Amino acid sequence: MALNLQTLENQTIVITGATSGIGLTTARMAAEAGANLVLIARNEDALRELTDEINATGGQAVYAVADVADENALRAAANLAKTKFGGFDTWVNNAGGSVYGRIMDVPTEDLRRVFETNVWGVVNGSRVAVEHLRERGGALINVGSEVSDSPIPLQGIYSSSKHAVKGFTDALRMEIEADELPISVTLIKPTAINTPFPNNAKNYLPYEPQLPQPLYAPDLVAEAILHCAQNPVRDFFVGEAAALHSAMATYAPRLSDKMNEAIIDAAQNSGKPAQSSRPDGLHETNSQLRERGDESRFTLEESAYQRAKIHPLLTGALAVGAGLGIAALISSRIKNGAQNSEQASFKSGGANSFAIREKMEVVGSDGAHVGTVDHFEYGEIKLTRKDSDDNRHHFVSTDAVKSVAGNTVTLSQTAEQARQNWRTDHSSPKTTDSKKSAGDSDENAFSKTMTGGGI
Repeated sequence: MALNLQTLENQTIVITGATSGIGLTTARMAAEAGANLVLIARNEDALRELTDEINATGGQAVYAVADVADENALRAAANLAKTKFGGFDTWVNNAGGSVYGRIMDVPTEDLRRVFETNVWGVVNGSRVAVEHLRERGGALINVGSEVSDSPIPLQGIYSSSKHAVKGFTDALRMEIEADELPISVTLIKPTAINTPFPNNAKNYLPYEPQLPQPLYAPDLVAEAILHCAQNPVRDFFVGEAAALHSAMATYAPRLSDKMNEAIIDAAQNSGKPAQSSRPDGLHETNSQLRERGDESRFTLEESAYQRAKIHPLLTGALAVGAGLGIAALISSRIKNGAQNSEQASFKSGGANSFAIREKMEVVGSDGAHVGTVDHFEYGEIKLTRKDSDDNRHHFVSTDAVKSVAGNTVTLSQTAEQARQNWRTDHSSPKTTDSKKSAGDSDENAFSKTMTGGGI
């Protein structure tokens, strides 16, 4: 039987983790496109509300309460799809969880639970899906992460689980292709996405965690998932940053390590002290039908790389040869977003798109000079040393950017407040300059190319 993926209006799609973040966004987007839905999660109240919402607006959805670590519960969900819709065409393994903390500080019970959900949930769902799709044909889509290629500290077990998901998915794909089964197997690898992920993760840090910049909208992941439900794709990075981080970890692993080590706490620290008895979704459900996490955070709503991936004929220059690198470099020029009265949201190519460029002046909300742009590093604006009193680099988060106009970046805080809140590069300028051996020069050149305006 030949592989023949149907259009969304002719599909029934099963989605795990359907009541929060990426799963919720995907469910709503699929319903709008006319797909029938089988929604799976642990929170029955949220599932019922979402199902009623979709059915009330002309869609068709049913739900199954299940923990993805329970293979029998997933088989019951697959049987529900057969009963209600005659089967399913796409199965999306999206459910996931995490725990923040240094690996040595996290109890083994919690480490195991992450694997139960993230790895065994994918294994269980994939086995159930393949058993059904081997005769009918269709798509199996596993939601992984960029950290399967580029792990990050403080989420060591999460990174490990996504490495396992990648290995499992790749091996399963090869077996399916060798057996000539009519099933497309896709691994989705998003970068940091603005979902309630940190809120649902268990936390062993002294501060409340946050996802590092740049943050992308969950709509982009949902779009990628639904694209792969209709088109056979092996891997799909969501966000230029995902492709960039993967490339850095592959071609300059020690540089990638050092960069993560240098910002081990800064990049994931929300600045708020940890709540002693905060709820989380690791062992019990904590989903609240929220697509996004912190609405006030700077979020990229578009991706030039994704446009190139989905529409290669329209953006062929981005999709051929060194397309990955080209897209990352293009992204580096459009990494700041549009301004409105409520929040800044990035619209690539739109009338309100702006780019933060080198040598632009950064000023406070009071118009006072803060510094001059050097480049971006992990969602921060790196300021030059030249007009710094201590002759060091200082870093301002893009969350603090209010607007960009002409050659000026204006912050939402006064210049004095910005100086109080900025992060300082504490390495000695002399020591930093003296480290340029031949090997270091190559890595630094790579770093400049890859991070000139991106991560």
